[in-house]
Amino acid sequence: MQAVAGAAWWLGVLLSPFIREATLGSLDAVVVAILDIPLFVGASALAAFGLRPAAIVGTAWTILVTLALALFATITSEAGWGVLLMVGASCGSVLALSLMLLGRVPTEWMLIGPFAFRPANSSAAATTHVAVTALQILAFWGLFLGVFPLVVTFFERRWELSVPFPSIAVPVGVVVFVLASALGLWSAAAMSTRGNGTPLPAAMPNRLVIAGPYRFVRNPMAMAGIVQGAAVGLMLSSWLVVVYAVAGSLVWNYVVRPLEEADLESRFGDAYRRYRSAVRCWCPRCRVRQLG
Repeated sequence: MQAVAGAAWWLGVLLSPFIREATLGSLDAVVVAILDIPLFVGASALAAFGLRPAAIVGTAWTILVTLALALFATITSEAGWGVLLMVGASCGSVLALSLMLLGRVPTEWMLIGPFAFRPANSSAAATTHVAVTALQILAFWGLFLGVFPLVVTFFERRWELSVPFPSIAVPVGVVVFVLASALGLWSAAAMSTRGNGTPLPAAMPNRLVIAGPYRFVRNPMAMAGIVQGAAVGLMLSSWLVVVYAVAGSLVWNYVVRPLEEADLESRFGDAYRRYRSAVRCWCPRCRVRQLG
């Protein structure tokens, strides 16, 4: 797929001045093609036939081009759409290389450091867990809902990728952000006061929490964070921040959630299995089933 997509893009570059300018800017297409066609299109095609060295070369080249093109776009405000295409190609290359070399995508590698699953100190007081949770919220909300969206918005505008938003987007974003934050705080309060721990992986609860919003949906904090991210995108009038929030939801659902649920099942056994069967992952239930 990557080889075909790369060949189609190069055909578009040769035939369409619009595609050439949007993705390469003032770069000499011929010079880039001399390197990219064999190292990206050709290497991807060879990798499709099982040649591991070609997959390694293609992935390394793709990442290098992505970084170089991002630097070029930041300096010149050209080729912004090319950067986005190459970011997608880099992600695809890394995933494909993982499948080829390891036979799987090692998602557990992402859960290291502060993201590794560790139970909280069970002897700590509830007030300690509440205080730690408050600090975690300040740090993670500040980083993922403040710093990262501002960085994304900066590059979106620098690379001239912005699109106009309706004037109502900002007030709608504010309202949605407040509501989602309320859900996040409610979830954090339930987890830290009833779970003998915190909501985050580095200090996970020691008791299974099925109170508060957890009665209606299994991942209320994740839901709140995803909606908060989209709301920040509306407030900043940044479609890339909205995409960032959607990408975060995919990472959570397909990388973090399966590992977290496996950890919960190993620690809480039948109690968690009953809870998982009674409460949906993302769609809240208006009527709560008995979990006893």
